[in-house]
Amino acid sequence: MRILRGLAIVAASACLTLAASAASHESHATAPMPTTLTGTYMEARTADVYIGECFRNSEVGLVGDLGVMGWNVAKGAFDGVNLDGLSVIAVVRASSTIGNIHQNYLPSKAVLVVDAKANAMQRIALENLARKLGGALVSDVVAVNVEPIAMAFERGDVHSREGFLKAGTLVNLQTRAIERADKICSHENTVYDPMASGVDHAMPAYTIANTFTGKGLDTTWSSPYKLSAFVGTFAVNDGGMLISHNE
Repeated sequence: MRILRGLAIVAASACLTLAASAASHESHATAPMPTTLTGTYMEARTADVYIGECFRNSEVGLVGDLGVMGWNVAKGAFDGVNLDGLSVIAVVRASSTIGNIHQNYLPSKAVLVVDAKANAMQRIALENLARKLGGALVSDVVAVNVEPIAMAFERGDVHSREGFLKAGTLVNLQTRAIERADKICSHENTVYDPMASGVDHAMPAYTIANTFTGKGLDTTWSSPYKLSAFVGTFAVNDGGMLISHNE
């Protein structure tokens, strides 16, 4: 009897150990993974971003207060809402040349354009995403438009730098890679950062088209044929915090 009782105790102990191990494994297996929001990014402004210092100085305070930022979500969620395949655009008008560290270019006003494919919850999440990543430039939103948005790159490769961003008749951006003939002084370098946060890889590009024809900013513009664009990718968590740094 003592032997049987001992065997029963050992067996019960083993069962409890296995149950605890299984529960621990199940807990780890079902724990939610950190959410990552990734996709492609495009922007253009009315000042050159890849230029020699002397030419940059000639534009400061005169142009560069107007710009367009566009995000296309490849995969992920924001505010707990899935945004796979959806896009959002922020069009901004600042007080002076955006990115100039010697003069305050704020306050700024913004017009948002959200993807017509999005449902009501997704539209709110897209607005919040643009506000978060656009930062102070998008803190004062004066209008929100719902339009079909198309954003793509040649052969699906952002490194081609040949892309377009269109939102109905309101926004039209087109870019290509910078060519030798585009350079003026042969001492060009990137003189500004992207307007948006969360961009983990940004490349300057040549702007073929940069137009805004909407209402809300008390101005419209067309600013083509400049070294004024960035294309790249973004990667943020569900709260909009950058996951990796600019390359």
